[in-house]
Amino acid sequence: MDADVIIVGAGLAGLVAAQELTTRGRKVALVDQENAANLGGQAYWSFGGLFLVDSPEQRRLRVRDSFELAWSDWQASAGFDRLDDEDGWAVRWARAYVEFAAGEKRSYLDARGIRLTPVVGWAERGTLRAGGHGNSVPRFHVAWGTGTGVVGPFMRSAHAAAAAGLLTFHHRHRVDELVVHDGAVTGVRGSVLADDDAPRGVSSSREVTGSFELTAQAVIVSSGGIGGDHDLVRRYWPDRLGSPPRRMITGVPAHVDGRMLAISERAGARIVNPDRMWHYTEGVQNWDPVWPGHAIRILPGPSSMWFDALGRRLPEPCLPGYDTLGTLKHLRTDPGIARYDHSWFVLTQRILEKEFALSGSEQNPDITSGDRKAVLRNRIFGRGAPAPVEAFKRRGADFVVAGTLDELVAKMNGLTGEALLDAETMRRQIEARDLQVGNPFSKDAQVQGIHNSRRFLGDRLSRTAVPHRLLDPLAGPLIGVRLHVLTRKSLGGLQTDLDSRALGADGRPVPGLYAAGEAAGFGGGGLHGYNALEGTFLGGCLFSGRRAGRAAAEATG
Repeated sequence: MDADVIIVGAGLAGLVAAQELTTRGRKVALVDQENAANLGGQAYWSFGGLFLVDSPEQRRLRVRDSFELAWSDWQASAGFDRLDDEDGWAVRWARAYVEFAAGEKRSYLDARGIRLTPVVGWAERGTLRAGGHGNSVPRFHVAWGTGTGVVGPFMRSAHAAAAAGLLTFHHRHRVDELVVHDGAVTGVRGSVLADDDAPRGVSSSREVTGSFELTAQAVIVSSGGIGGDHDLVRRYWPDRLGSPPRRMITGVPAHVDGRMLAISERAGARIVNPDRMWHYTEGVQNWDPVWPGHAIRILPGPSSMWFDALGRRLPEPCLPGYDTLGTLKHLRTDPGIARYDHSWFVLTQRILEKEFALSGSEQNPDITSGDRKAVLRNRIFGRGAPAPVEAFKRRGADFVVAGTLDELVAKMNGLTGEALLDAETMRRQIEARDLQVGNPFSKDAQVQGIHNSRRFLGDRLSRTAVPHRLLDPLAGPLIGVRLHVLTRKSLGGLQTDLDSRALGADGRPVPGLYAAGEAAGFGGGGLHGYNALEGTFLGGCLFSGRRAGRAAAEATG
């Protein structure tokens, strides 16, 4: 045997599994098609959001949360409706994960030196119904260091294990086949790719220079999802979300290609819920891209007005920060706009300065560097927008700025090359909204949400502007932002039991094969069901990677 356990994929889930294995004395071969610069995978690029329940940070902000409330939100959002088949294990994983988030998760993070910023975000506020999708309370905790702060401890652990002789890195090794002997997975076989010193995230060479084969008692697949392959995204795009956009932009590096899903299936594993996926409608083109089609997601506060491609205000709950897939469904199924691949935010400079944040570790240098003073200066007490946001406003291909609404609409039409927007039609809608902000109460659902948000201290300090008229010249200039569909996560994947053992079509474990992270739908083949509550992707990698590592260690002891 070349190792006790082979891990395919050096992202967060694989690194977590490796830590569990090597701390128990198991020898690990860590195989990845990218170079050493990409250790940590796409988690490295993330904003570092983590879903926790009844945390000290919540309690300090007077947020009352509980396992019961969180589990109610999770079930309502997941909408598990395949309980006799594809959701059979997913729902068990989901409950176990929410128990983890409400219990051991915080001490688990602390023990690895992962620290959290004091302000808790309120992501996915939902469908405006108590029994519908969404977070009833803020639960989005951001790690100091963003994604790098979450991945960093596990990267250091892997290097320490390698120095101790317990872990071997096999970079630029692409797995093409799982080796099966007498019905059990006993190793991997594949291609050695040419050396390539491309920086992290940059597309690398696929030139094959040789072949390899490794054997072990068990294999853990933690190779991520399909978000970097638009052809696969379109293949699995569900009818319930209408037609896929003709043009999408990409929120993950090109190596997030989903190859290992089909490879695992050929070895006997079962893929479930491939039609469940998580893509964002607030994507903008990166003016300084790293990978092809590199996109950044705007993390919006609640105040921007959202219009479709024809200049019609989106109906609630299609509001900024409320219902990701509900908004995607509306934009892709409304017969009047489904042929267009974009929508619009219209906002003021005052809203941009207070509410706009950008996803990604590289777009949040103050939090990523752990500079507490810079965070206070930039996000709480500062004047003007954070530097990365201001850079997108000035240099981003999807941003236009104007002093008047007529001028703004003309520039917005100029971006698309079609006169789809009418200034007077948009003015009527904006003025109707503006009439609603003169009181601390309103009949407008979005304005109600703004007032609700400002009742929460965290949002009032850093994420929600004082209500004001969009057409107030003192709040300007006006800003229009063209938004695209940004590919991101697979919610389905390889079906696993609670020990992360990959299951076959007959429901039995495939001997020697485990799966974790996005490749396993973050556990069970899709613990999110149809909808995510945000902050649950990194946490799902931690949780499933830990279970896979512990189970594989037990099986190979």
